[in-house]
Amino acid sequence: MEGEVEKVTIVNNEFVEVFIKETKLEQGEHQAIKKNQGRINRGPHYYFNVTSGEQFENDLKDFYKKNNQININDQIVPDVDTRKDIFGDVIGWVIPLVIMLGIWIFIMKRMSGGGATGGTIFNIGKSKAELFDKDTKEKTNFKDVAGLEGAKEEVKEIVDFLKNPKKYTSLGGKIPKGVLLVGPPGTGKTLLAKAVAGEAKVPFFSLSGSDFVEMFVGVGASRVRDLFKTAKSKSPSIVFIDEIDAIGRSRGKNQITGANDERENTLNQLLTEMDGFGTNHHVIVIAATNRADVLDKALVRAGRFDRQIYVDLPELAERKEIFTVHTKNLKIAKNLDLNFLAKQTPGFSGADIANLCNESALIAARKNKKQISKEDFLDAVDRIVGGVERKNKLMTLEEREIIAYHESGHAIVSWMLKHAAPLVKVTIVPRGKSLGAAWYLPDERQITRSEQMLDEMCATLGGRAAEEIIYNKISTGALNDLEKVSKQAKAMVLIYGFNEQIGNVTYYDSTGEQTFNKPYSEDTAKKIDTEIKKIIENEYSRAKKILKKYKKSLTELAELLLKKEVIFKEDLEKILGKRQWQTVEKININKLRE
Repeated sequence: MEGEVEKVTIVNNEFVEVFIKETKLEQGEHQAIKKNQGRINRGPHYYFNVTSGEQFENDLKDFYKKNNQININDQIVPDVDTRKDIFGDVIGWVIPLVIMLGIWIFIMKRMSGGGATGGTIFNIGKSKAELFDKDTKEKTNFKDVAGLEGAKEEVKEIVDFLKNPKKYTSLGGKIPKGVLLVGPPGTGKTLLAKAVAGEAKVPFFSLSGSDFVEMFVGVGASRVRDLFKTAKSKSPSIVFIDEIDAIGRSRGKNQITGANDERENTLNQLLTEMDGFGTNHHVIVIAATNRADVLDKALVRAGRFDRQIYVDLPELAERKEIFTVHTKNLKIAKNLDLNFLAKQTPGFSGADIANLCNESALIAARKNKKQISKEDFLDAVDRIVGGVERKNKLMTLEEREIIAYHESGHAIVSWMLKHAAPLVKVTIVPRGKSLGAAWYLPDERQITRSEQMLDEMCATLGGRAAEEIIYNKISTGALNDLEKVSKQAKAMVLIYGFNEQIGNVTYYDSTGEQTFNKPYSEDTAKKIDTEIKKIIENEYSRAKKILKKYKKSLTELAELLLKKEVIFKEDLEKILGKRQWQTVEKININKLRE
């Protein structure tokens, strides 16, 4: 009603506050807002939104113009007020900041290897080593490591030293600082370290060389410091670093000038920890690698890795022990001869034999057998060495016949040569990438003479020689054969010094350093090319000479292959007679010494 409004305030150009005179609050409809919990309500008493404060003022002026009877003293001039929402402003910039901080912490957590398991940005420089001690249920021990007797003896001594240090220190001996396990992949280096963890009654820290490397500068060195700090606090202890070549490669090679090499910084810290001023003599480092040739010389020197143990591929007796371990939990036939299986797997590593045993179990299960027989193990050998049989591969009858003569050529030449590996089986069933294959049982030699390499090359070229004799043509089927003999001939000339024209010279570099310049002149390069070609052509001519002499047997063997698809040593004996070259029996040097 007229004269009731005391003032009007336009706030932030968004809404209007209306204040009623205190004397008018006693009247009519305003009584409901007179008091608030017993106190006088000072206002504002009414609110309403406006689209624009300026538009509201103009509308109010127009209203007063249309109602001239309103006293000019009762006309209200709106006040304008600008108010800041401090709480809203704070929330407006805090929430985006919290979101950005959360995203950053999440990314740092993933980079530090925490992931969903609880790692945070604050432990990115902490060691990732897994701890094994007397309370850890580590089931692997030395009984589970078949073969590797020399390597086991070395690491057993390390464990014994930590358990009974007085036995050695009483004589003035010092505990070794490091043991480096070197050998081809799958020979049991990591398994040997697990056995140490199971046998040792001291804390055993296990991690990989790649666990030190991160994209952040200084993280690798920080993790090395943290690892040795923790190991020293629990000394005597053992630290195992698997695949140490990830951080232990030679420094200063192929490095961009001025660039910061995080891996090199990590290696420097490791060198300092192993033999620096702060060395603790009760922390032993065991490391494993199959690339000892690329390791930094400062890392492998005496005083850091005092002992280097070469873990080689298992010999015949060792393979039998490994078969014993891996067949322990398999349901094998009672008459299975593990010595026979060991003879059938020359060149197999411990990991290969473990895979072979598992594959044989799968093959037996596929055939719905209750036990694993010798045939299942032999099928597994074929599966691993040659690949899966591809009986549904399409080929013409002519192609099949060429393959039969090719494989028969290999078989006959190898049968007639003294130093060639004895044949086990020949097949024309495609396996893997090959269209046919011949299985041999090579002698396990410690050294190889030139005549042995030449006989092997001649047998390898027997396939192409058979094709030329029968068809007077050659095919692409001998690609792998040619690659193999080319490498052997090149090794004879360049590495082993088996060629009279080149002489007793080797161009082999054991350091593994790659150089762009050849270590010989252009004239020598021409001689090398000539001699390599001469060796290969001589052996090819020798293979053709043998096959021409036994051409009738070649045809008979090829026809048998076409009929049976797979033939064995016994089939060759029926056609060619018994092989007159017998395998030389191996002698155990240790037994000979006894």
